[in-house]
Amino acid sequence: YSEQLKRYYIGITMNVEERLYQHREGYYKGAHTSKASDWKLYYSISCEDKAQAARIEQHIKQMKSRKYIENLKCYPEMARKLRERYAGSSRSR
Repeated sequence: YSEQLKRYYIGITMNVEERLYQHREGYYKGAHTSKASDWKLYYSISCEDKAQAARIEQHIKQMKSRKYIENLKCYPEMARKLRERYAGSSRSR
C-alpha cells in the first residue's frame, strides 16, 4: 500500500522484502509503483506454488475493489477459501 498514492499494489513474488525494496527504489521504471517511494506490505497470502499465486492475483485484480483487499486482511477465511479454490494445477477449479 502507498499512503502517497492511496493505492494498493497487487503482485506475486518469492521474496516480499526484496520486491518492496525494488518498488520503493523505483526499480520498475514507468510502472505505477515508481510514482511513490512509501510502499508497505499490507497483506500477503502464502501459496503452494507460482501458478496458484498467479490465479489468486488475477482473482483479486478482477475484483477491482479496495474494500475486497481490506476485507482479505480483516477476514482470514477469505484467503483460506481462495487457496482452496485455486489449489492444484487445474485451471478448471
